[in-house]
Amino acid sequence: MPGQLPDPLRPLAERLFAGRLPLAERYTALLAEAGPERGLIGPREVDRLWERHVLGCALLVEAIGPQARTLADVGSGAGLPGVVVAIARPDLQVTLIETMQRRVTWLEEVDAELGLGMEIIRARAEELHGTRTFDVVTARAVAALDKLARWTLPLVAEGGELAVLKGSKAAEEIEQARSTLRKLGGGEPRIEIHGGPEVEVPTTVVRVQRRAAGSRKGDVRG
Repeated sequence: MPGQLPDPLRPLAERLFAGRLPLAERYTALLAEAGPERGLIGPREVDRLWERHVLGCALLVEAIGPQARTLADVGSGAGLPGVVVAIARPDLQVTLIETMQRRVTWLEEVDAELGLGMEIIRARAEELHGTRTFDVVTARAVAALDKLARWTLPLVAEGGELAVLKGSKAAEEIEQARSTLRKLGGGEPRIEIHGGPEVEVPTTVVRVQRRAAGSRKGDVRG
């Protein structure tokens, strides 16, 4: 059955989703059924939805501290990682930010189906600068870190954190984005790997804390 959880991955899924695993299974089934037709995922992704996408995104919760209360997913698309995080961390108020109406419609349908209580906003991230901030801001497969930081770091509350999913070029992207991150009040970026031998492709998370305004020494204005 498309979207069915493979038995070898069940222990990891049970650890990450606990009693809400049935919600994760329902979401994955919905994505497997409608995703290719609605342009949310490629047809080849259906058979690897759990490992490459759902569990890969669920591992992000290991990088989100228990003190966080709000999280925004920029460019949420099919709901990866925002919907997955909302399932795995019901204590978080999750906001999905997406520009395309057809994707917003999909996210609204998923939210209604699963009863997750997410906030879904059709907007570009820049349109929310100066009006909204969140404890954690995340994104996946949206843009290189330098460009992504310009969109996302202004949405991070002071003392909060940017936690974005990246690939094998994470370290290279950090070097190219250092100046931008510093100007926007970001601290020293760090790379974390989650999943280890439990998955074929571990999840790489780049974390950047946003410093308080008074601690931003050497900022360049303009």
